[in-house]
Amino acid sequence: MNNNDIKHACAFTGHREAKLPWRENEEDSRCIRLKRYIFDAVEAVYIDGVRHYLCGMATGCDFYFCEAVMALREEHPEVTIEAAIPCEDQSAHWSEAQRRRYDRLVTECDFHTVISRSYTADCMMRRNRYMVDAAEYLIAVYNGLPGGTQATILYAMRSGRKIIQLPIGEKEL
Repeated sequence: MNNNDIKHACAFTGHREAKLPWRENEEDSRCIRLKRYIFDAVEAVYIDGVRHYLCGMATGCDFYFCEAVMALREEHPEVTIEAAIPCEDQSAHWSEAQRRRYDRLVTECDFHTVISRSYTADCMMRRNRYMVDAAEYLIAVYNGLPGGTQATILYAMRSGRKIIQLPIGEKEL
């Protein structure tokens, strides 16, 4: 992929509910604020020329990002979103509510890329690298702890991507 292809794309990385202070309570004021920050970041890169967004479709922050891009797409129909799915059975062990939300979001995405037919030890990492490689920007919701989000940010830094980091925490938000 050349720089012209990635110039108008933005990927996302962020935590699942277990690493969020409010867990699954999306009515928490911190969650509501974070969703607004995500939308503002999505809109900011749109203003800079981004028209294509890539989402890893995990629970938690990925869902927030996907929904923010879909809200932006309502205002700007030229916006596209790609579901970058690590494996076909990604949602197999999620709750029924999470699977319904996932299915709805994936259905509403403009493009779908499946990295692996079934789960492998590295399919999530390969999905994250695929997204970074395809984008000029990476929006990241990160709490400072080791894990997949940190690894994705470090990969984006090494790849020379522009990173917009949105912190999590009592004081930051």
